[in-house]
Amino acid sequence: MPPMESMLATGLVIFWAIGLHEYAHCKMADLAGDPTPSYYGRVTLNLTKHFELMGTIMIIITTLTGFGIGWGKPAPMDPRKMRNPKWDFFAAVAAGPISNLLQAVVFAMILRVVMGAQIEVSTFVGSLLLYGVIVNLSLCFFNLLPLGPLDGHWLLGTFLPENLRLRWILFNRQYGGFLLLGLILFGQLSGDGGVISKVLGPPVMKTFEFLTGFNPLQMR
Repeated sequence: MPPMESMLATGLVIFWAIGLHEYAHCKMADLAGDPTPSYYGRVTLNLTKHFELMGTIMIIITTLTGFGIGWGKPAPMDPRKMRNPKWDFFAAVAAGPISNLLQAVVFAMILRVVMGAQIEVSTFVGSLLLYGVIVNLSLCFFNLLPLGPLDGHWLLGTFLPENLRLRWILFNRQYGGFLLLGLILFGQLSGDGGVISKVLGPPVMKTFEFLTGFNPLQMR
């Protein structure tokens, strides 16, 4: 098991990463004129309102064993009530992964300064900065996968012809979540992260190195 300080730091990062991700969805939809998120009390920075139990448990487990992959409580949005249904909805969906990328950038900037200046920090602070980048990048890229309830399937659907888009959304609604969960569980049981880890690993690592200038595997 990692040190207690690392576990606490990871938990805090997860709390911010998931909460702000879902808040970004809801806030962008609200700005586009959709009253649905506000009706359900989700346009709030009280981040506890944005958590879904299974997705939170999954990201805790996967963060401690590799890359953090999980999800929050789905943001209630109705594109029909937005001023520009197609592209406002696209922007509201994209806002979630973008929020994680921005969080990763903030943590990476601080980490770059700390490492570059060789400033000694506590285990808690070091873990906070390290996992602040890794978890947020993992969530960003994970949610771009076009499968199940993830943001990626909505984003991809925007560019499909209408009849194909409806079939694509129906497929993901019926089977996508089970397929996604199966891939996650198989990856955990296999010990190497499975297909998802192989897909997410390279972009997460490359983006981490680009943002921080350091190899994350050498810093653990």
